[in-house]
Amino acid sequence: MSNQLQALREITTVVADTGDIEAIKKYQPVDATTNPSLLLKAAEMPQYKSHLEAAVAWAKEQSSDPAQQIIDAGDKLSVTIGTDIVNIVPGRISTEVDARLSFDTAASIEKAHKLVALYDEAGVSKDRILIKLASTWEGIRAAEVLEKEGINCNLTLLFGFAQAQACAEAGAFLISPFVGRILDWYKAKTGKDSYAPAEDPGVVSVTKIYNYYKEHGYKTVVMGASFRNTDEITELAGCDRLTIGPGLLEDLSQAEGALPLKLKDTGATKTPGAPLTEAQFRWDMNQDAMATEKLSEGIRNFAIDQVKLETLLKSYL
Repeated sequence: MSNQLQALREITTVVADTGDIEAIKKYQPVDATTNPSLLLKAAEMPQYKSHLEAAVAWAKEQSSDPAQQIIDAGDKLSVTIGTDIVNIVPGRISTEVDARLSFDTAASIEKAHKLVALYDEAGVSKDRILIKLASTWEGIRAAEVLEKEGINCNLTLLFGFAQAQACAEAGAFLISPFVGRILDWYKAKTGKDSYAPAEDPGVVSVTKIYNYYKEHGYKTVVMGASFRNTDEITELAGCDRLTIGPGLLEDLSQAEGALPLKLKDTGATKTPGAPLTEAQFRWDMNQDAMATEKLSEGIRNFAIDQVKLETLLKSYL
């Protein structure tokens, strides 16, 4: 009998949500994603010490300014780890733009160009990369420009429907709507300890987005992310992609049985309406307390881990 991870792979593209090379080798996902928190975790592992040393040495060759050296070393490290990963997976690696640029469209585009150039120098073509951007209005506008240049993007920290609608209208290649963090918010606000899998607020959110995209013929890939348990994953079986951490990948691999198809593309039946204006986007976000709070929290936490990573790199200067 097949296990649930094998069953899931038959109906959904499985992506590894980790920067741990050994975990990626073990679970053999199609794609992999990283973020500042995952990079920090990887950088703290002894086997990555040589990567940190090499990144700092490279940065010193680029500039004599210590502050710029840290920025350059951080970018080089993310691309070096990303290159290691892309040499293992058959698909793509998602590499994140500094969260501190989440409200600066021009700077986000500039950073994306730098990351793509570093990958190119490492022999990785842009069709193996997804540039991760926070799903702020500014991040979505950056993605719109980059997509027109042939640089595909992964819009992350996506919690609200307005974000999903704007991303599709901007022509984003892929979105990462979060599941577990939405559940966290509702548990904290309502005091409710648990939800039936089909009623999990994060599952409901991703299901709504997936159905909206398919009904309106949007090509943007829906990749559920941030899971708290395997029930959330199995309730989204059939989603375009799911990015899953090593612990839950292991749980799925140990669970026997088939998985029923929960999400299915039945073809476009509706025509998209007028695209969201910036004013409407911001109003819709304002009216969605969960999305507003979790987006802000996610950006802050990624920025904190980016600073921790930079502090670690400073010790190698």
